[in-house]
Amino acid sequence: MSTAIGIVELSSIAAGYQAHDAMLKAADVESIIARTICSGKFLVVIGGSVSAVTSALAAATHVAGGFLIEVLNIPNIDRQVFAALSGTVQLSADHSRAMGIVETFSATPIIEAADAAVKTADVTLYRVHVSMAIGGKGFMLLNGDVAAVNSAVDAAKEVIKVSGMLVNTVVIPSASPQLFMDYV
Repeated sequence: MSTAIGIVELSSIAAGYQAHDAMLKAADVESIIARTICSGKFLVVIGGSVSAVTSALAAATHVAGGFLIEVLNIPNIDRQVFAALSGTVQLSADHSRAMGIVETFSATPIIEAADAAVKTADVTLYRVHVSMAIGGKGFMLLNGDVAAVNSAVDAAKEVIKVSGMLVNTVVIPSASPQLFMDYV
């Protein structure tokens, strides 16, 4: 079971494949996302033990050269983040509460913000979308009572402030049930 996530974003597709290969050879990690993203970049997200992810990120950094845009290691990541990244979250029948949306200018900060959000409040993180077909941006969708969603969104904003990559946040109290069905 993965306990950490490692993220590498590169400005070259070729360097992205090379870095991904180096990561897989360096440690016992699993690929969560490995693909081209908007603006001609390459994103690799891996999961594994803290030490394995650390080793894999070191290998990627070593081969990436000047193509490395960002590298991030999130140890002890909340399990909800894995499910939301893979699109396997099932909302309960009582999901028509508040909806929180957090949007970033790039992929990496949204994953870190999602982890902070779910560790702060009793919310369900049901979608984390990174970069594909949205101009390199990232966004996440949260569900819960209004106070919890507000707390989670505030925590996410604090994390994103560090990178300066925040686009927008919105909390919709008593969101329409159809809204949740359209975006799961």
